Amino acid sequence: MSPRTIFIKEMKELSKNLKEMAGSVEETYERLFASLTDKNEEEVNEIAASEKMFGDMQRAIESQCLFLITKQQPIASDLRVVTATLKVVTDIERIGDHVVDMAELVLRLNMADLASYSGHLPTMIDAAKSMLHDAVEAFFGRDIKAAAIVVAADDVVDELFNKVKQDLLTFLKNEGKDEDECIDILMLAKYLEKIGDHAENIGHWEIFQETGNMKDARLL
Repeated sequence: MSPRTIFIKEMKELSKNLKEMAGSVEETYERLFASLTDKNEEEVNEIAASEKMFGDMQRAIESQCLFLITKQQPIASDLRVVTATLKVVTDIERIGDHVVDMAELVLRLNMADLASYSGHLPTMIDAAKSMLHDAVEAFFGRDIKAAAIVVAADDVVDELFNKVKQDLLTFLKNEGKDEDECIDILMLAKYLEKIGDHAENIGHWEIFQETGNMKDARLL
């Protein structure tokens, strides 16, 4: 087997592992909010305890990336892919962490209906989920146009976060609800905003692996 054939095989394995990790994070996100709707506290507890899994996946993929860079010495186009993967795996792991953090907040809120605090929260949950899914699809589909759409979509999630903040302020003034609960809801919304930011990053890294450019700066 030629060195190039071995390299291509290793690159495919790297892509497969990253895709599996991204799929696991997406599935966990969907499970969390489905479990909240179904009042399945046991499932939410399982999610809250799953943080180590994503960290282990990240380290294994990082090790693969470093092996390819140091042992295979990839040419520019392949190096862009490996570099992008090395960056994207961090974003995906952070999204997984945020899902775990949100599960802990959901438990602390006693599985409360999030829409009762802000009618914009369900929309924000769906918007962040769509950004994550579309970013992953763009990255693995090598779709630079779809990646650009994901980058632009972050403005929508940011605006929804601002609306949730305003709803919570109004809620506190008019309803006299528990301040600690409102802070937890605000933290949950902040995690959703951060997931949008990480999805935006994945979009930028797709653009980079096609062009070598990162936010209009030439990197490779």
